Parts: sequence; C-alpha cells; structure tokens
Amino acid sequence: MMYEPNKIHIKIGLKIKLERTKRKLSQEKLAELADLSKTHVGDIERGTTIPTIETLNKIASALNMELVELIDVSKVDL
Repeated sequence: MMYEPNKIHIKIGLKIKLERTKRKLSQEKLAELADLSKTHVGDIERGTTIPTIETLNKIASALNMELVELIDVSKVDL
C-alpha cells in the first residue's frame, strides 16, 4: 500500500500521540525522555514538521517501542 508523502508524517504524528496518551505521558514528559523540546514533540504530533529517523528513534525508545513498531501506521486512520 502506498502512502501519499504529505500524509505519512501526519499519520506518524498521530501514532506518536496515541502511544504517548496510552502511556499517560504529557508532551513535556515525552520530550524529556526523548531529549527533545516540548515544542518539537507537539509539532511532530500535529504533522507540521517531518521528524528525522534519529528523532523517531529517540521517541520510540522513550515509548519503549521498536522504531519499526512506531512507524507502522498501517492501522492509523486520518
């Protein structure tokens, strides 16, 4: 299944938000755990910025997930 490039980062952002809220973490706490700014985490979740693989790996680690699990957005609907 092909993803439109302009939608994949939105789906990844939504997946991050879902995983973060499932773990009862604030954006601030996730940012602290991932060594990122709260603003950057918010931008990623809203899909207004495209995260690097390194940033996604930091977020995955902070959420105790594998990177491949975090970026699997096959079940994320917009």
